Amino acid sequence: MRATYYYVCHLADFSAMNLKAKIFLLAIVPFVLAIGGIGIGVRHQATALAQTEHATMQAAYLASKEIELRHYVDLAMSAIAPFYEATGANASDDATLRRRALATLEKLDFGQDGYFFVYDMHGRSLMHPREPELVGRDLWTLRDPAGSLTIQQLIAAAAHGGGYVRYVWHRPSTGKLAPKLGYVVPLERWGWMLGTGIYLDDVDTTLARIDQRASSNIEHTMMWIGGIALAGLCVITLCALVLNVSEYRSADAKLRRLAQQVVASQESERARLSRELHDGISQMMVSIKLLLESALTRFERSDVRVPAAEAALSTSLARLADTLREVRRISHALRPSMLDDLGLAAALEQLTRELGAESGVTIEFAQRGEAHCMPLPDAVNTVLFRIAQEALTNIVRHAHASKAVLALAMSTQTVTLTVEDDGCGFDVERVQADPYAGVGLRNMRERLEALDGMLSCVSQPGRTVMKATVPVSAANRAPISAARIAQEDRS
Repeated sequence: MRATYYYVCHLADFSAMNLKAKIFLLAIVPFVLAIGGIGIGVRHQATALAQTEHATMQAAYLASKEIELRHYVDLAMSAIAPFYEATGANASDDATLRRRALATLEKLDFGQDGYFFVYDMHGRSLMHPREPELVGRDLWTLRDPAGSLTIQQLIAAAAHGGGYVRYVWHRPSTGKLAPKLGYVVPLERWGWMLGTGIYLDDVDTTLARIDQRASSNIEHTMMWIGGIALAGLCVITLCALVLNVSEYRSADAKLRRLAQQVVASQESERARLSRELHDGISQMMVSIKLLLESALTRFERSDVRVPAAEAALSTSLARLADTLREVRRISHALRPSMLDDLGLAAALEQLTRELGAESGVTIEFAQRGEAHCMPLPDAVNTVLFRIAQEALTNIVRHAHASKAVLALAMSTQTVTLTVEDDGCGFDVERVQADPYAGVGLRNMRERLEALDGMLSCVSQPGRTVMKATVPVSAANRAPISAARIAQEDRS
């Protein structure tokens, strides 16, 4: 019955655990999906916003640079306007004006990498202040690393009245190739192309910093979302834990009450069976025994003797006597009548005497107590007797002991039952941790917990001491009494 009870309890706990796990998942999964969706949406929108910002800033930078280049070229045109608008008297004077114009342009610059350049419309370099070795060379077929004809693109833009050209050129400050935005205008009367440009790697660096800040902001936003999600998960988990603990305590209290009811039912059933065996079957067998003894006496006194019948009756009487003793033993094992009639001490003394006679183990009983102690309730008597019965049975079966001592001590504060033996001992921690072993110890603890009692056990080879303690305050308000149930059944 107890094994079935444990199985039902564990099955109920397992089912409840599964239900709680499902409820927990139903709370967690939507929350995680919602947070994940929000995170994905926020990242997507933030990334799109960053890309839009990048494009806007790039366009704004390029527009400002284009305006800046136009202003530079306008300043250069203003600087050489006196020479360009003047008309020389002869070719020599015109050449002089051109040289003075080139000299003026060569002196104009705006920083280490800002300068003007002049080519004729056939691709020959006329002036280049940063790379003078190019002056006089025909660069019509010059190509950049990508294969584009750089000078031809610049001349084509100038031939259409001026314009902007993106190309790759050596940067003077680093000596490396860098992207460049150039602006060129034609000097038609002289057949020249005048231009300048700015390198775009500074723009790229600025845009990269903007992209890095945007990416950092996105990561911080995602971290905030992750932190909020983690905090939400912690709150949900904490609430689930609090609910689980509360339900566990409630379920544990219900299981304890159920265990007490099961134990009470067991004791009531044992008492009923013991009473039925003692008052019913035992009395009937005594009556049959008396009848058989009377018949045997008549056979022995009659003049006609039938030895076979007398022998059969004698054998029947002997077997009936053995059966009667066995029925009385079973009735006493189910619930000794002495426990209800004379109290716990007398029942324990009888238990030690009977087990000692049956097993050959020397079992002593000692009682210590104060004279004014109140009688113990039936529930306490039953619990302590069952604990003593379980402990002594284990000693007889497993301890290989030669001597055991059972002591009952009563005071105004506590009732203590101590069982000590000199057997082989056992590993208490291992037995308690093993779910398939130590059922007896768990049964004892469950019985005592119903009375707010406590069980302690210390074991080593040669000495094992088990002590069960019940406070008198709990004993006086013991809620379960199998004997009382049995007495109510009798009435």
